[in-house]
Amino acid sequence: MSIRVRFAPSPTGYLHIGAARSALFNWLYARKTGGKFLLRIEDTDRERSTEASTRSILEGLEWLGLDYDEEIVYQSANADKHRAAAARLLEEGKAYRDFTPKEERGDANVKQEIAERARATGTEGADHRSNPFRDLPLDESNRRSADGEPFAVRLKVAREGRSTFEDAVYGTQERDYSEIEDLVLLRSGGGDPLYNLSVVVDDIEMGITDVIRGQDHLTNTHKQILIYEALGAPVPRFAHLPLILAPGGKKLSKRIHGEIVSLTTYRDAGFLAAAFRNFLVLLGWAPTDVQLAATLTLGNGVVQPDERVGELMSLSEMLINFSLERIHRNNAIFNFDANNPKRWTDDKALWMNAEYIRTLPLEELLPMVRAELEASGLWQPEFKAGEREWFGRTINLIRERFYTLKDFSGQGRAYFSDKFEFDEAAITKNLKKDPRLKELLPALAERVENLDDFTAETCEAALRRLAEEAGVKAGLLINASRTALTGQAVGPSMFEVFVAIGRERSAKRLRAAAKLI
Repeated sequence: MSIRVRFAPSPTGYLHIGAARSALFNWLYARKTGGKFLLRIEDTDRERSTEASTRSILEGLEWLGLDYDEEIVYQSANADKHRAAAARLLEEGKAYRDFTPKEERGDANVKQEIAERARATGTEGADHRSNPFRDLPLDESNRRSADGEPFAVRLKVAREGRSTFEDAVYGTQERDYSEIEDLVLLRSGGGDPLYNLSVVVDDIEMGITDVIRGQDHLTNTHKQILIYEALGAPVPRFAHLPLILAPGGKKLSKRIHGEIVSLTTYRDAGFLAAAFRNFLVLLGWAPTDVQLAATLTLGNGVVQPDERVGELMSLSEMLINFSLERIHRNNAIFNFDANNPKRWTDDKALWMNAEYIRTLPLEELLPMVRAELEASGLWQPEFKAGEREWFGRTINLIRERFYTLKDFSGQGRAYFSDKFEFDEAAITKNLKKDPRLKELLPALAERVENLDDFTAETCEAALRRLAEEAGVKAGLLINASRTALTGQAVGPSMFEVFVAIGRERSAKRLRAAAKLI
């Protein structure tokens, strides 16, 4: 049978990075096995589900490059099928109507009485089997329903036995039936289907063969298997993924951590889709069964695993290496500093994004940089026309030290506009370091202007000659020039910067910087 997996998010908020990782693992498994990757929007929470959330999910999948097969399934459209399945189980005696008044079902005193009765009779842990309507004859149940008496529909769970399934990640999973309540299939007062029933009925109809989802669904799986069996349907294979936790081991949640857990946060912050996809796949999975084999020899002669060597993978490399067997059982940690706005992301995610920016083929990077410059109002049509060669050369020069696409419009702003801010620390360190710079910078501007051939080599020669004549170290002029031309304290080769900024603009900025001293 062809593999069919699904990603089934709830559109009650933005796309959580944990959900995005589940989508990625499902997609990789489907593409690796030649199967189908399906999308189901579980929009049965009518109060919280929104079109904006659905758009966020679709945009997130598109950004990550996760295309889905077949039409999107909207769970709310299948409610009648879910009710029909519950009605069938009623007719077959596998479910029953629970006419217990709603206020009693939720009453703490009633619950306590049931628990005490269970302890007294030695049936503790199985008190849910004492429901007085469990064995109500179907004729009487139908009559009371026809008379308008409200009810919930519950699945009859056997009193003895155990639920067992083999999880592709966590191995054999077992749970005694006595630990599983007669789970509700339809709510009282409206007959709305509950999650476990809806999921099973939809998965059956979609022909899902493998369910790959978060480890927090392990408990639900036992309940859902009972529904599959009651409906006489094949039970799919299951693989539960380790959770993604926040620093300190807390669960990563929208409520506590806000937009830090939103996929679109990283897209909008200038992360490359390929880099973030690479980062996501390593949260709970490794390309080899053991710690990465690459090693790093330290200065003291000790050899230890280098966790970062060999982790950069193209999509095709992920597909070649991906398997469910290589998913870890230990929870993954998303290391971020939520208290520091400048450190809101995982160090490894940032490192990986920088590596992609540095190594991506230039023709692939340029459209992304253009989009960022357009969004920041820095794009000029000339960058695509007469200055196209200059634009590509400049991007290739400055990308070495950048971490996100935002850096091109932030730290790199001076290359594309004459309106840029100076880093105060850079002014103090590089411009105000020596009063003689007030005269040296204009002098360097004049020499730059008068060069017959304006190249990195001639700029370097002119600067070093001036430094020698003035009796100062060349580094003084190099560092001061960097801040004068870019507003920054660090950057690429200073003499290449002269060429990137241009003769006229370089001279103008050198003279202007002298006024800051």
